[in-house]
Amino acid sequence: MTRSEHWNAAHTGRAPEEMAWFQPTPSISLDLLTDAGLDADSRVLDVGGGISNLVDALLDRGVKDVTVLDVSSVALGQSQRRLGPHAGQITWLVGDVLDSPLNGTHDFWHDRAVFHFLGEPEERRQYVTRLKEALLPGGHVLISTFAADGPDSCSGLPVTRYDVAGIRAELGEEFVMVDDRREEHNTPDGRKQWFHYFLFRRV
Repeated sequence: MTRSEHWNAAHTGRAPEEMAWFQPTPSISLDLLTDAGLDADSRVLDVGGGISNLVDALLDRGVKDVTVLDVSSVALGQSQRRLGPHAGQITWLVGDVLDSPLNGTHDFWHDRAVFHFLGEPEERRQYVTRLKEALLPGGHVLISTFAADGPDSCSGLPVTRYDVAGIRAELGEEFVMVDDRREEHNTPDGRKQWFHYFLFRRV
């Protein structure tokens, strides 16, 4: 089964708020992006943004250039229906971050819970290549993964858990860490999962 088939199946017939990773408000992401200088003129790429409410919050803050990339057309369709007429303000891309053409005009790259699904070193190298293609020098990347003490699988797939040293090694010297935060995420069925957020600036 391909990545797109897996995630389309995962979203089919389920409301966004039933998904384990659902957040009513992406508070930590918004705090870190704001601290990094997010404003109305920022150009934001949300990788794996599927059903995330981050796009709603960005529109509420007047951010005019937002792109959402996700491998699941089903997930993107759910967000488009939620936003209604405001969906036309967003650029929607269906595709895998590892091989999607991304122009290098973004100030912010946001990824909550994509990177930790990349189990092979070559996949992670491809991810960093796409990141460098898409993000302007001086831009910021915010990646959130399961923490070192978080779950070792999600949606039937294994994940790689990260701490500060681990994520630094993956991104390399071209990215300097600005901040990091841990989050105790409560799933809709009452389980607790530790996430770790890592904010870097591209030098």
